[in-house]
Amino acid sequence: MKTALLGSAVAVTLMLGAAGAAQAECKVGIAMYTLGAPYFAAQVAAAEDQAKKAGCTVTTSDGQNEMGKQIADVEDMIAKGVNLLILNPRDPEGLIPTANAATAAGAKVIVMDSSISTKANVVTQVRSSNDQNGYLVGQWLAQKMKGTPMKIILLSGDKGNEVGRDRRLGVFRGLVEGQLVNEGKASFEVVGQGWGGWSHEGGLKAMEDLLTAHPDANVVLGENDSMVLGALKALEAAGKTDVLALAAADGQKEALALIKDGKYGATGLNDPDLVARTAVDIGLKALDGSLPADFPKLELTTPAVITQENVDKFYRPDAVF
Repeated sequence: MKTALLGSAVAVTLMLGAAGAAQAECKVGIAMYTLGAPYFAAQVAAAEDQAKKAGCTVTTSDGQNEMGKQIADVEDMIAKGVNLLILNPRDPEGLIPTANAATAAGAKVIVMDSSISTKANVVTQVRSSNDQNGYLVGQWLAQKMKGTPMKIILLSGDKGNEVGRDRRLGVFRGLVEGQLVNEGKASFEVVGQGWGGWSHEGGLKAMEDLLTAHPDANVVLGENDSMVLGALKALEAAGKTDVLALAAADGQKEALALIKDGKYGATGLNDPDLVARTAVDIGLKALDGSLPADFPKLELTTPAVITQENVDKFYRPDAVF
């Protein structure tokens, strides 16, 4: 009888131990909507590294800038039992049902970098302050071009993308305020908008087309560095050395090197490494129950404008991005 009781006790202990181990198991899915720009490659690499350092198994996916593929990627991850989903959504509305389904399946969902509608049932959203980064860049532009009429070529990422919208409107808001403070009036012209899909090649093609239509443009403003770096190739090919190039956000190392050399105006701080690691850390706390119940639904990193005056603080030649 004692042997039977002892056997039962051992069995219960083993069962509890197995349950504890299962509960502690961390399966992370990182669903990117694209890896078509260096920023996103650096972001997924940082998120994967942070999750693996915590002892998690990691699955990653590239949505190839197609919403349908990203939805299928997430569904596959949920079927495989991920309990922490780091989601960089292709579309703020289109990914709502997918995020909700992941949450309903028991996964903790952290939205990283790109935004999702507040209708989505997620733990939180983690990103840089696109509006504030843009605002600081706009103020810098107002000071840099003080007294000079501006004809701006705008390079945008994807139509309908809220990140791009927030970045460009932030720049324009800062530009207007800066001009009012500096000159007592505000005036600039956006002569054309091109869609570069966030990539170097997209920025090059859009800039070639817009430069043909607007050869008198004197500012090229991109919603990220990668598109502006592509645009610089178009400007170089056209022999245009008098156009001020700047971006609303990113801090890509190639752009920072040009800022150091005075060949690129400014960019906003959008560190993919910081955003990704912050998102994973918050997700791990949500997973183990240590995240406060009142944790905010939006977590923003500290904004900054990177210029020739402060670029050494941010430039790392050995950075992934």
